[in-house]
Amino acid sequence: MRLPLIKHIGEFIEQNDRDFIIEAIETLEHLSESENLKDEELDVIGELISNLYGAIEVQELVDNGTSRKEALNAFMKRVVGSIDG
Repeated sequence: MRLPLIKHIGEFIEQNDRDFIIEAIETLEHLSESENLKDEELDVIGELISNLYGAIEVQELVDNGTSRKEALNAFMKRVVGSIDG
């Protein structure tokens, strides 16, 4: 996951609506089911989906009163903790 990308997507959510992101995730998930994709393409789609989900989670923290900086830090600590654990 890339924090700058998650921040950028979060800005989009603030300016627009999280439904756009949810629809993008659904589209990418459907696309990933195609038998015509190469492994590298699936990796890219998976990374995009992960970043989109991450942005939604961060935005939920912000919506509940956490500052964007704290929300991003908490999210990344949780991600790193799940990788290390």
